[in-house]
Amino acid sequence: MTAFTFGEATTRVLAQVARGQGGTAPRRAGVRRGSIEAGTFEDGFFAKPAKGECDRLIRMARVALDTGRRVKREARGQGRELTGPEKLLAGLTAGAVRVYEELCTLARLNGGKVYPSYDRLASATALGRATVARALQILEDAGFLVRQRRFRRVEGQGPGPRFEQTSNAYRPVAPKKLLSLLPRWLRPAPAPDDALQHVADQEEEQERLKGQLSCRELAHFTVGGSLGRMLAQLGAALDRQSDLRESHSCPEPLLDPLDQEQAASVSPYNMQR
Repeated sequence: MTAFTFGEATTRVLAQVARGQGGTAPRRAGVRRGSIEAGTFEDGFFAKPAKGECDRLIRMARVALDTGRRVKREARGQGRELTGPEKLLAGLTAGAVRVYEELCTLARLNGGKVYPSYDRLASATALGRATVARALQILEDAGFLVRQRRFRRVEGQGPGPRFEQTSNAYRPVAPKKLLSLLPRWLRPAPAPDDALQHVADQEEEQERLKGQLSCRELAHFTVGGSLGRMLAQLGAALDRQSDLRESHSCPEPLLDPLDQEQAASVSPYNMQR
């Protein structure tokens, strides 16, 4: 019986899912790359903002717009090129800040669950769809926004599921890459050393516990959802194969590399030579 590693099994399942359970490739022609099925990840993606956080993010975006204009003007007067973070800051537009204000407002009103369509944002901001699309890209590049594309299943004729693109999911965040260019009063207070050490200890403990999980448990822990259940079934099969190999009555002992070299040197074939 051929034994597969967990990575190989994962690749096989992903390939099966990508084929649409037997469907043809054109069934996913309307789904953009990097999209995740709606309803399978939102609980771990959205985060309820703290009191006053959305107002702070809006104020930060407005100050960033003014700071970017000032940085661009100073660089032009000094005859120098903008650095990477300065280019992102100078790339902010009034339209991008207006779209960000709407996203932060939706996050405050809906407990962090933000997934408006382009038409909804265009109507709320009185901007065109193309302007909204450019604004979202600017905000994402600058670090003000985390965006996740989504798709959903739709009914169709013929066997197999069909998919179509739906509205994106958004999470407004503070732009870590631009904080050093913003006024000091907008920067969050640094975390205490003991808090950072506590986080590092938790991550180390989590990795240690993950190393003790079986293939089936690891699939449930790392993936979840329908894909996690499929991977868990493969993981259970790998666990059974591992248990079967360990239960052999006369397993072949593992030899040390030095012992293998010595055994090869005293073999009858080498002695005849």
